[in-house]
Amino acid sequence: MPSINEIQDAIIEEFSVFDDWMDRYQLLIDMGSALPELDAADKVPENIIEGCQSRVWIAASLQDGRVHFRADSDALIVKGIVALLLRVLNDQTPKDIVAADLYFIREVGLQEHLSPTRSNGLVSMLKQMRFYAVAFETGGA
Repeated sequence: MPSINEIQDAIIEEFSVFDDWMDRYQLLIDMGSALPELDAADKVPENIIEGCQSRVWIAASLQDGRVHFRADSDALIVKGIVALLLRVLNDQTPKDIVAADLYFIREVGLQEHLSPTRSNGLVSMLKQMRFYAVAFETGGA
């Protein structure tokens, strides 16, 4: 299982191939398109992320000491963003998720190239994923 930083480094490398942000947006859309659709049972109000302009659902469970995330969105670029977050944080330990410095967001230029609402949504998604990790770490979920 690659570490969070190894996965981040791979993502930075994938994005560095493209100089043009239109190509990077396309990469995000492709990543979102590859994300499996979320089961209807997980598309419930308690899994909706507040602070996102589009609808985003994130569900989590603890399996063998690792947090397993499932997510979906009704917007293509946002679905790509959530796919990136899942790629980095999925199946990592709660402790590693809580401690992670997600530098790939800065390195690929996501925050400065997203609209303010998408950027806020990214922060909200990340906050929820860390909340799940803290809850699993402390035995509260």
